Amino acid sequence: MRSDLFFLVFFMIYCAEAGIFLVVAPWNSGWDRLVLQLGPAALRDVLLSPALRGAITGFGLIHLLWVLHDLKTLLERRRRLRGSHTP
Repeated sequence: MRSDLFFLVFFMIYCAEAGIFLVVAPWNSGWDRLVLQLGPAALRDVLLSPALRGAITGFGLIHLLWVLHDLKTLLERRRRLRGSHTP
């Protein structure tokens, strides 16, 4: 049971970090500098397009929603366990 909790918390931390990164990175000036160093112009155009940036941001938002879902599940499980131990 403890290892399940450890992995769940570890996964939640990963999803939160990845989600924040994916939401922020495409709109950061560092993204532009990195993309402009790539070779093919067509690839640069795709990576700088607002549609792809929005898709990456959406993927990050999915990660953040997943964290909220897992946090809700974790808190409900904890509440149930506390409720079963009351006399």
